[in-house]
Amino acid sequence: MPAAPVTRKPGAVRHAGGPALTLGALGVVYGDIGTSPLYAFKEAVKAGVAGGAPLAAAATGAVSLILWALILIVSLKYAVLILRADNRGEGGIVAMLALLGTRHARPGSWQALLLVVGLVGAALLYGDGAITPAISVLSAIEGLKVDAPVLTPFIVPITIVILVALFLVQRQGVAVIGRVFGPVMLVWFLVLALMGVGGILHAPMILTALNPWRAVDFLGHAGWHVSFAMLGAAFLAVTGGEAMYADLGHFGARPIRIAWFGLVLPALVIHYFGQGALLIVEPDAIENPFYRLAPDWAHYPLIALATMATVIASQAVISGVYSLTQQSIQLGFMPLMRVVHTDEGERGQIYVPVVNWLLALATLAAVLIFGSSDALAGAYGIAVSALMAITTLLAALVALKWGYNLYAVVALNGFFLVIDLVFFAANSAKLFEGGWFPLLLAFVVAFLMLTWMKGRQLLEAVRETLRQPEAAFLARLASHPPVTLPGTAAFLTGATEGIPMALGRLVQRSRCLHERILLITVIYEEEPVIPATERARVTLVAAGIRKAISQYTPGMERVVLRYGFMQTASIPEGLQCAVASGLLPAEFLEDMTYFVGHEAIIPSTKNPGMSGWREGLFAFMNRNAERTGAHFGIPAQQVVEVGTEIEI
Repeated sequence: MPAAPVTRKPGAVRHAGGPALTLGALGVVYGDIGTSPLYAFKEAVKAGVAGGAPLAAAATGAVSLILWALILIVSLKYAVLILRADNRGEGGIVAMLALLGTRHARPGSWQALLLVVGLVGAALLYGDGAITPAISVLSAIEGLKVDAPVLTPFIVPITIVILVALFLVQRQGVAVIGRVFGPVMLVWFLVLALMGVGGILHAPMILTALNPWRAVDFLGHAGWHVSFAMLGAAFLAVTGGEAMYADLGHFGARPIRIAWFGLVLPALVIHYFGQGALLIVEPDAIENPFYRLAPDWAHYPLIALATMATVIASQAVISGVYSLTQQSIQLGFMPLMRVVHTDEGERGQIYVPVVNWLLALATLAAVLIFGSSDALAGAYGIAVSALMAITTLLAALVALKWGYNLYAVVALNGFFLVIDLVFFAANSAKLFEGGWFPLLLAFVVAFLMLTWMKGRQLLEAVRETLRQPEAAFLARLASHPPVTLPGTAAFLTGATEGIPMALGRLVQRSRCLHERILLITVIYEEEPVIPATERARVTLVAAGIRKAISQYTPGMERVVLRYGFMQTASIPEGLQCAVASGLLPAEFLEDMTYFVGHEAIIPSTKNPGMSGWREGLFAFMNRNAERTGAHFGIPAQQVVEVGTEIEI
């Protein structure tokens, strides 16, 4: 996406580029990529020497390959280009899908296909979220092998204890420990740079790796098997780069770029050069060049620091999965789930219990199945490389939507897409070495997402046939007046027209109607944040049905509450906004009863929209989703559920 004038949507989120945000970005954005030196270079060199190449040549080639991968993929593609594809200041693949307007795509259209591709990309993040904590913490604890080989059998149990504690603490929130993320990672990157300088001083010839030809020449002479293995291993050094875009809304592009170019990139490059120099002078250090690069006296403090850094990296990934889940729920890609705000004063501090424990199960399974960072390296990378390719493709479409030159977009994004596909092909060679694990997780998540979306479409189609038209409902009220009940009745509905099924059934079976009726619809817009002043829209459905109150003629009114996909909808809060804007009298909120439809889904064999077992899966997901009233913050004592059986 070339830098060209383009009309942007108004109201984009702007961040100041202050030191606090830059420091925060170190802890949240760069935890994953910052801990890659624990395993990435080692795996790349091992792949290089597997074909019989001299260790010094493999080390130099690996350093050169990692350097230029960091420059091309992370620096140019993400930091310079992808960060431009913001949705009013928000980033991430779900925000990009919202920006492209794919949520309401017609089945069979190219937008629908694009939505499937995007959802697969989102699902890949769940696979990455399970692998990152496992490989990061394992690689840190494996430093015990250097000075205390007798502790090797305890590495996996120690890792499991740390990970279990990490997932247990999620429900308490991480706001307090989150404040130390930035300072700890600042120390971590400074230590990485210091270690690297010491290594380079012992073998300055490693600086020849600055020439990209060293990587090209080594790969060209190593044979395609070795080259692919080395490319796949070197890619581990750039995993975590996608966090730049995912966390754009929390920090803004400027602090993220300052942190990257000002500290993270220089520290990583110096450190990788230091590891390469170490192997030139000490070939036996290949089993753990990261810890061997440090003086013997510093090993145990370094293990402690590395463990803290990997826990921070894991926490950032886990929080990212929570955020992705919340966005997916808001946009209708996932069923309603309980989302707990652990810090009401800071957006993004959330905890999703179901996702937390499923992710914990997947992460612990990865540790137990693979047992070492070397083995996990085979599982790591394939999901991230596929996600990066999808992000490049979607970013190109965003650029075209914003009016950038077609040929420039194709040339530039095509160049990066080729790089992404080369790395994806290289990582695909690790499919049977462990790459199947994150892909399996991603497949399950993507399948559940698509099943939920298709099921909701089928359900809404049936709802439309069951809803009474407003005119017919009002005519029935006129011909058969119901008994009047005091107070206000609020009926929740997913549609902005027609009579909710709960209201129709209530009047039909009880022949009663409250003196004040609100038809409430919550809509999540395809933009991150809707201001409170634009929250509510109120339209009159029928006037003068009941007596006047406080000079106001109440009737049946439709209230549409609008929220962004980064916000949490609260119907009581939305109604207060309507009152504050003068759209509703305050009396309407007194003595209010909320009527919520509760639908029991029955899979149909007559005209199945999906296969029977998928309809059964959708019914199971719908049955176990969070209750609508609870999700929208309605007090339980004010909720009345009206049940309906619906065949799909």
